[in-house]
Amino acid sequence: MSTAPTNTVPNPTPLNTVNRPPIALTIAGTDPSGGAGIHADLKSFAARGAYGTSVITALVAQNTHGVSRVYGIDADFVADQFDSVLGDMPVDAAKTGMLGTRELVDLTVDKLAETPVPHLVVDPVMVSTSGHRLLDADAIGAVRARLLPVASVITPNLPEAALLLGDDVAEARDESQMTAQARELVARGAGAALVKGGHGTGGTVFDVLAVADGHGATSVHVYTHPRVASANTHGTGCTLSAAITAELARGAQLEPAVFEGLEYLGRALAAAAGWNLSLDPAGAHGPVDHLVDLRPVRARA
Repeated sequence: MSTAPTNTVPNPTPLNTVNRPPIALTIAGTDPSGGAGIHADLKSFAARGAYGTSVITALVAQNTHGVSRVYGIDADFVADQFDSVLGDMPVDAAKTGMLGTRELVDLTVDKLAETPVPHLVVDPVMVSTSGHRLLDADAIGAVRARLLPVASVITPNLPEAALLLGDDVAEARDESQMTAQARELVARGAGAALVKGGHGTGGTVFDVLAVADGHGATSVHVYTHPRVASANTHGTGCTLSAAITAELARGAQLEPAVFEGLEYLGRALAAAAGWNLSLDPAGAHGPVDHLVDLRPVRARA
């Protein structure tokens, strides 16, 4: 497992909070099976000690076997949701998941410019594991040009990192290539980039975080974890980005927030490795155990 950074804050002080919990906002689509999207985000927020709020961008019919249909929500109603939350609650950190269209990417950037939040985590959801496109082709440019530069941290997996850098960019195959792509995403405007190695191969998972220091330099942190043997990996990207968002809302600095998010995801993966939630287990990818840290320890016989 990766070593805890020296500036880890085990119980960070919430940002600007008086008689209230830290507040986190997720801007994403739904998952009626509960493993990804808004549902995973809100569970992860609660598990990591943040009060969860949401702006729903799409209704998604999906389960452990994949996405079957996406029903888009009108941009004016999404805008009303933004106004309802941001006009009423002091959000300490926000994250984006599935935005779907260029119009919603632009709307998200514009609304967060009107009412800035201290931290924005961007999970660039583009294609589901089952291959269903979750971001229109013409929206990718808007993510690159508008959303990436306002992100405190962007959390792409290997295919997403390559696509963010260009239509013909190859996926990173090793730690060195992941580091180069993370650095390039920071050079293009992101405050930090966490390139996740879960889509890689081998018994060890590498995750690479590049962070701009504000003075033209970029620091790099590499995290290693043993790969958890599990078919239950549905919603891992949502879960990790939500956990990082919750840590930032609680007052953690970025690098400790990423460390804690990765550790939480590792525990959630391991706890759910033996689950079988589907009536048709063949080919199913179930969720992680978002409540792993909240479950009572069973007394030993």
